[in-house]
Amino acid sequence: MAHEWRAARIEEVAEKVAMGPFGSSIKVETFVPTGVPVISGQHLRGFKVAESVQFNFVSYEHADRLKNANVQRGDIIFTHAGNIGQVAYVPEDSKFERYVISQRQFYMRCDRSKVIPEFVVAYFKTPEGQHKLLANASQVGVPSIAQPVTYLRTIEILVPPLPEQRAIAQILGTLDDKIELNWRMNETLEAIARAIFKSWFVDFDPVRAKAEGRDHGLPKEITDLFPDSFEDLELGEIPKGWGISTVGEEFILTMGQSPPGETYNDIGEGIPFFQGRADFGFRYPSHRVFCTAPTRFADPGDTLVSVRAPVGDINMALERCSVGRGVAAIRHKSSSRSYTYHAMLSLVDVFGDFEAEGTVFGCINKDDFHRIKSIAPPPHLVLDFEKAAFPIDQTIENNIVQSRILAALRDALLPKLIFGEIRTKDVKKFMGGIV
Repeated sequence: MAHEWRAARIEEVAEKVAMGPFGSSIKVETFVPTGVPVISGQHLRGFKVAESVQFNFVSYEHADRLKNANVQRGDIIFTHAGNIGQVAYVPEDSKFERYVISQRQFYMRCDRSKVIPEFVVAYFKTPEGQHKLLANASQVGVPSIAQPVTYLRTIEILVPPLPEQRAIAQILGTLDDKIELNWRMNETLEAIARAIFKSWFVDFDPVRAKAEGRDHGLPKEITDLFPDSFEDLELGEIPKGWGISTVGEEFILTMGQSPPGETYNDIGEGIPFFQGRADFGFRYPSHRVFCTAPTRFADPGDTLVSVRAPVGDINMALERCSVGRGVAAIRHKSSSRSYTYHAMLSLVDVFGDFEAEGTVFGCINKDDFHRIKSIAPPPHLVLDFEKAAFPIDQTIENNIVQSRILAALRDALLPKLIFGEIRTKDVKKFMGGIV
């Protein structure tokens, strides 16, 4: 530790530490179209409150009644129940003047003459900071931190001089901003690809435009692939010449199988093993469990579908991996990975029926999966969609890979910077144009 670092309790460096609202002060019935945004756990995924995630709102009058639970730019938000250990600060350039925090949250306002919020958040992201934050947490029932406000005030942290705090915050913030930018870009790209699939294969917009003599805006070579009329078939109004098929006829399906429990580990031995929702994230699953004796596999680009408790969560395999009995791997027989992914997303309502039918928990077996009815567009149209969507999906993949590399770099630097093991001037020399 650098000699300039000093120990200080949170109560020495905070202007205020306070709880969020109690009981049912904030619930669905209190939400309004516009007003004061409510910060929830999903907004605390990074160092800063993620404003790219949609907010619910309460009225200004309701927020005024919850005055002690109002937070402003620079305030640090913690979670004290449920997904405990989350911590993020409201950025100075946030879109809103104030926010209301949720029932399971509490907050700290920094004394800016002593600490800056970016540094405090970074401290509590380190393993030591997380350990201190969760030291008096209970895991019985809903995980929770006992007397969070009183407890936070007593936590002792190491505080460097303000110039060093700002330098540390600049390095970590630059990496986190790049990760957040990739996230927002991916959400936009995902929406674009979904919109194209829905337009072509669900709403049949090009067919309707041709039938009505309108220009749909697509290049002529694409428009020519679509018919100009419909016919009534089993699934309703379908473009003329298209067929009704099944998942089993159109796709190659691999149902997962769980290897013996003793072959699992969390230290990276073997290959990644996925079981469903616990592993799934935005587009790709995260590494949580590995397996040394896999039995069923998914290849890179295969779509992964949760088939047990719940049915219908969708992800894509980033690398060759093992799938347990909670997951199926699927790919269109044309090997069109983007078409497969978006086709499975379009079946979410169908999957939901299997989830609702479960007496204890929802599930879908191989035969039922194979029998799901689906529209079968002409093969050449599937390939043309693949040409349009594949570059979008590849950019999403590249952004995610880059973000994982940046996150690993940030997480490796974090404790070394926070405790003065590496000085900021050395990091800037090493990282060159990144920060």
